[in-house]
Amino acid sequence: MATTNKKRILTGQVVSIKMAKTIVVLVERTKIHPKYQKRYKTSKRYKVHNEKGLYKLGDKVSFMECRPLSKDKRWRVLSA
Repeated sequence: MATTNKKRILTGQVVSIKMAKTIVVLVERTKIHPKYQKRYKTSKRYKVHNEKGLYKLGDKVSFMECRPLSKDKRWRVLSA
């Protein structure tokens, strides 16, 4: 039985480039409150592997899930 490996792909904005080979990407989502049906924004920061150092502050990047690369890094950059 063949299984397809569905990896999550997210898009966000680079907010930190201070680490070697790592960028921090902010992903904002819009959620709807279950009772009041009001929309609100939530955000989360992901540490993403950036091997070549191509991305700078403010860039919009896509990244995908991968194996654990360090204690906090489980994501790899796809493209800008």
